[in-house]
Amino acid sequence: MVIEHKQDLARIRAMIPEMRRVKCIHFVGIGGAGMSGIAEVLLNEGYTISGSDINQNVVTERLQSKGATIFIGHAESNVENASVVVVSTAIDKSNPEIVAAQSLRIPIVRRAEMLAEIMRYRHGIAVAGTHGKTTTTALVTQIYSEAGLDPTFVNGGLVKSAGTNARLGSSRILIAEADESDASFLHLQPMVAIVTNIEADHMDTYGGDFEVLKQTFRDFLHKLPFYGQAIMCIDDPVIREMLPTISRQVITYGFSDDADVKIVNYRQQGQQSFFTVKREGQSDLDITLNMPGKHNALNASAAIAVATEDSISDDAILSALLSTQGTGRRFEHLGEFETGNGKAMLVDDYGHHPSEVDVTIDAARAGWPDKRLVMVFQPHRYSRTRDLFDDFANVLDKVDVLLILDVYSAGEAPIAGADSRSLCRAIRGRGRIDPIFIKEQNDLPNILGNLLCDGDLVLTQGAGDVGKVAKKLEKLELNIRAMQKN
Repeated sequence: MVIEHKQDLARIRAMIPEMRRVKCIHFVGIGGAGMSGIAEVLLNEGYTISGSDINQNVVTERLQSKGATIFIGHAESNVENASVVVVSTAIDKSNPEIVAAQSLRIPIVRRAEMLAEIMRYRHGIAVAGTHGKTTTTALVTQIYSEAGLDPTFVNGGLVKSAGTNARLGSSRILIAEADESDASFLHLQPMVAIVTNIEADHMDTYGGDFEVLKQTFRDFLHKLPFYGQAIMCIDDPVIREMLPTISRQVITYGFSDDADVKIVNYRQQGQQSFFTVKREGQSDLDITLNMPGKHNALNASAAIAVATEDSISDDAILSALLSTQGTGRRFEHLGEFETGNGKAMLVDDYGHHPSEVDVTIDAARAGWPDKRLVMVFQPHRYSRTRDLFDDFANVLDKVDVLLILDVYSAGEAPIAGADSRSLCRAIRGRGRIDPIFIKEQNDLPNILGNLLCDGDLVLTQGAGDVGKVAKKLEKLELNIRAMQKN
């Protein structure tokens, strides 16, 4: 959206009238997916935006091109003109910009608190859950856009059809990913809340107590008004057990026979999934989803449930799901390349929890059953590797060839026995595959060159910088050519 006239700016700012006194909003760590999305929406609403990050990236460059002031590196002087400073829990309290803001008595708010202010005067649809949030948010966004409703959206990953992870729309609808990693989603007060699943992750936030995590999701759902709706995946055992304790209207979805929005007749062919969705009081929908895997059928069904309740046409739903380009780094086809022994296929995926890796492997096996699966896996955080060590070993043992990069620490100190070498040893001890530990990422292309065969499917997997490794393979080392659509 381009603001061309002063009356346009006045109209947009009227969406958050109490924020009219705010002159400049500064984001510490503006290059992150969650932070940049909120910054972009506020920038398009007409606010002056500044932000800092350690490194420049495509996100900071895009924000800068739209008019944001970007500082590379953190310094006290960066916040001198700020009316408010926005931070995420990833930012340490000793950060010089935080210290300076406290000294200058500039309000410091968390990322989700600012998202809540954007949502306050809108019809908010919040997507929560341990897995599938980003994809589900993108699918809801695409359906509403296809229906001509022009929603505002803030996503944790790239919505490929839009070319961005956030956009300001002209309607009252706001679709946003809700982050449970630091419990900050409790700031949100949506009209509709989707919960995809609940598993043990980010347990340091919850004192290592899974019951606390479950209660936090209950508290989130009870932020809904009494006339709001909870859209929940009944296939998830934790959600099923939780349902009687939710005092809001609940619509369930899944493969289960008792789901309100039920998936039947699922099959996968390559990149596409085919299934029928049965809805109470509505005609069945025969879906062609341009994404692989049963987990994505579930994500699509959540989006269908929300859209059906908002009386969006079946034609818009079907068209959006058929044409979806997915989200960045979610089973993303990067191309095919010459191995010296023939051609191999390259796919990049963000999944970094054992359950996410497992469904990615299942999707690869179902879509390309004749291909040898070669995975380049990068563990994300020592604490997650420690807490889910056996689960990782069980899942990673399912591939044909496994290369494990060093742990992406995300600022954590190393934990004994929770490193990549230990994970390799544990998997090797099972006797099925012999994983290869790769200390230096620059060695990967040569090692892959000696391993790959004609017809292999290479999957780069993880939430750290393994995605950059995939891009380097694509652009520099392996002579990728664009894959032709089937």
